[in-house]
Amino acid sequence: VQLQASGGGLVQSGGSLRLSCTASGFTLDLNAIGWFRQGPEKKREGVSCISNTDGSTYYSDSVKGRFTISINNAKNTVYLQMNSLEPEDTAVYYCAADPSGSAGSNSGDYDYWGQGTQVTVSS
Repeated sequence: VQLQASGGGLVQSGGSLRLSCTASGFTLDLNAIGWFRQGPEKKREGVSCISNTDGSTYYSDSVKGRFTISINNAKNTVYLQMNSLEPEDTAVYYCAADPSGSAGSNSGDYDYWGQGTQVTVSS
């Protein structure tokens, strides 16, 4: 069971990135999948999550209107489209999966975690 996060990089303020989280060893059917981030000297925070059972989504106030989470079940991959990036978005971004499908923005509810991908936004 593995989650592979990718797509991070260095981008200027106002730019965009798309993060991918691909699952192997299990399917994302019925899972809840979340994106979390941890900036320098900051606590890990929930950015966005999606339920693959009913498609409901959550966005933190800090990213609402700028980030979009989506799932491609054929590719067993979750995406986080990040637009209008700001220096405050600089962090390591992690994806996580909860097979029970009930997890939300609480990181403790997730069972599987990816390794993280660095996003750096320059001003």
